[in-house]
Amino acid sequence: MAASAAWAAEDGAVDRALAASASAFESFTRKASDIDPAFKGAPQVRAGLQAGAAYEPRELEAGMVAYGAVAALQEEAFADGLRRAGPRMARQIAYDPEAVLELPGAEAAAGRANAALRHRGEALSEAGEKVKKAAYTVQRQGWSKVRISGAARLSEVKRAGTAGYKPAQGDTARLFTAVSDGGRRGGMSPIATRATAVAALKALGDERGAQALMADTGSGFCLRMAKLNYHQCLASAGTHYEDIFCLGTHAMMETGRCVADATRAGRSRRAGL
Repeated sequence: MAASAAWAAEDGAVDRALAASASAFESFTRKASDIDPAFKGAPQVRAGLQAGAAYEPRELEAGMVAYGAVAALQEEAFADGLRRAGPRMARQIAYDPEAVLELPGAEAAAGRANAALRHRGEALSEAGEKVKKAAYTVQRQGWSKVRISGAARLSEVKRAGTAGYKPAQGDTARLFTAVSDGGRRGGMSPIATRATAVAALKALGDERGAQALMADTGSGFCLRMAKLNYHQCLASAGTHYEDIFCLGTHAMMETGRCVADATRAGRSRRAGL
């Protein structure tokens, strides 16, 4: 296994599979956070419902870990340590992901991962609060109180949630801008440690070991529940303003909290945090 196969500090290159998975997370959270709460009519509500639904929970779960890994790889001291590490370290990390914290710069790298994920989750949740508030203010507009049929739009929303990530031009550049904007210090959490371990295994060429860590059980359950709650809310909604409430509350706020809460979910036994 040779270090630098997945990453080079000079140009910020990242393993393509890792970048694609991270971009699925970045793309959804960016587009959902950009939903404009100033709704003017039913077409805008429909577009918002689609944007809020456009993630498959398992893909987003893996994308969270990948996004944290990309952020971790921006820590130069960690990258330098990976260049000096070898197959033995890779085997140790694959067996015990927290072993990654023994590498120079690893705790700082995990801090970057945690900060990047928390920043993204909080931004989505805050955007959702604005949309939820709009569900009340929009009721002053007559179109928002028109009764609508739920079956067709719920089917559309469910289809949007199973389509999966579709790469677009510029996504990789947006990914690196996002992780850079996410901050450097974010404390420690199990998902940050896992993401840092994935980053190390990718750089050390252990693809199988990295793939085995591309999940976070607690976050995955939370994301699936958020999606289920979104569907159930829409199934019972009968007006456009109620749809907006479902969008803000479950597709945005609840999903964002799943991400942000993962960064506070526990303490590393090895780091003593």
